[in-house]
Amino acid sequence: MSSIELTSSQKTILTALINLHRENEDAVKGEDIAEEVDRNPGTIRNQMQSLKALQLVEGVPGPKGGYKPTAKAYEALDVDQMDEPAYVPLYHDGEEVENANVDEVDLSSVHHPELCRAEIHIQGSVRQFHEGDSVTVGPTPLSKLVVEGTVDGKDDTGNILILRIQDMRAPVEAPTH
Repeated sequence: MSSIELTSSQKTILTALINLHRENEDAVKGEDIAEEVDRNPGTIRNQMQSLKALQLVEGVPGPKGGYKPTAKAYEALDVDQMDEPAYVPLYHDGEEVENANVDEVDLSSVHHPELCRAEIHIQGSVRQFHEGDSVTVGPTPLSKLVVEGTVDGKDDTGNILILRIQDMRAPVEAPTH
């Protein structure tokens, strides 16, 4: 776990930078970050100076310039930086979400079917999701698990969707004996 204490605003901006950088792997313009987090571009520039001082972002000069997250940025947000992560699809109201990959599925309250929830950790933005939206996750690479539910809440800063689970299934293998 990182020893850097970031403000909520810094976490939101850094998360947006990482998400946007993953989409196109180029330097990200401050205006694009401002649009993603619904803030003024001047605010973003000011925050980027403090994030640069913390060595979490590097500035890229020139017409194709902008900002790139450093390895320390991924650590500060406790985000895995993988070269080729396994792909786990995410569907929003039946449509596959581009530029998103499911990082983790945490189940809670599985012993109480009416309250069964899942925290879906996503690489990518959760801004387009709203309470009541239908979401399908999976199949996952190994178990082929598919989770279906409706959005019960979300954490924009952590890129987490909280789902009320309607259905969860994985193929049952025939016994080998």
